[in-house]
Parts: sequence; structure tokens; C-alpha cells
Amino acid sequence: MRRALRIAALLLVAAACVPERHASAGPAEVAFVRLGEEAFTLELALDPPTRHQGLSGRGALPRNEGMLFVEPRPSPMAMVMRDCAAPIDVAFLDAEGRVVAVHAMAVERPRARDESPAAYEARLPLYPSGLPALFAIETAGGRLHEVGLAVGDRVALDTAGLAARAR
Repeated sequence: MRRALRIAALLLVAAACVPERHASAGPAEVAFVRLGEEAFTLELALDPPTRHQGLSGRGALPRNEGMLFVEPRPSPMAMVMRDCAAPIDVAFLDAEGRVVAVHAMAVERPRARDESPAAYEARLPLYPSGLPALFAIETAGGRLHEVGLAVGDRVALDTAGLAARAR
């Protein structure tokens, strides 16, 4: 009985360590995308709050999962490593799904207790798209290199359908 209680307590502690999605958000919408020869399941970030949150607060990502950020219109984009505990790769794509930039983003020092939110944001390096982009794909660190994704490659997406859903 004691062993079962200890196991139950450990499971509760483990569950408490997993960041929660907003209760009102419900299950994440996903897109299934091929990157190189591999299939990835990417959570969709279609609105400003979801795009701002991104993968912040998560631990290590599974090998073939990540996030697909969709903007309402093409423009220069940039990502930061806000509250991320594991390295992340990002690829920016134009309106046709062509890769315009790829970056490996390193883990940044967490916000210090005496550091203001503005000071924290200001010290985070920007990883820019360079050219106008409509999409950004984030995966676990090193994965985009492993699958061979490079500038000029095209990723098959429902570009028009996704763009129409972005807010």
C-alpha cells in the first residue's frame, strides 16, 4: 500500500512539472509536415497569444514534434529563446513554403529575480528571417540539420488555407 501511495505521489509531482496549456485552449491543433524524409507533428500557432507563447516553458521536445507559426501576412519575422530549457531549431518560410532562413537557437540564461521583464526581453538574441516570411517551424535543437532542411528547400504546406486561418 505504501509503495502504491509513493508511486501515486511521484506521478502527481511529475504531472505538476509539465507546463499546462491554457484550460480554455483545449487540445492543440496540429499539422502533419514532411521535413526531409521524416514526418513531423507540429502544433499550430495561429493567433498572437499562441505565437508569443510558442514553445516557452517546455522541456525537451520529442524528435518529430514542434510548432508551426502562421502569420496573417508575410513580413520580416524574428524568434527569441524566451524561457526555453532546451535548444530549438527554427526555419522561416515564405508564402509559398520556401525556406528563407534556418537558425539553431541556444538556451539562454533564465530571467534573474532582479531582472525586469523588459531587461530580460532586451538581452535575448533575435533570430531573424531576413526576408519576409509567413511561417516559422520550430523543432528540437539539431533536428533541422539532421533532416537536411536548408535555405531554398520547399516544405509542402496548405499555405493558403493556413494563412486564411491566422489572426
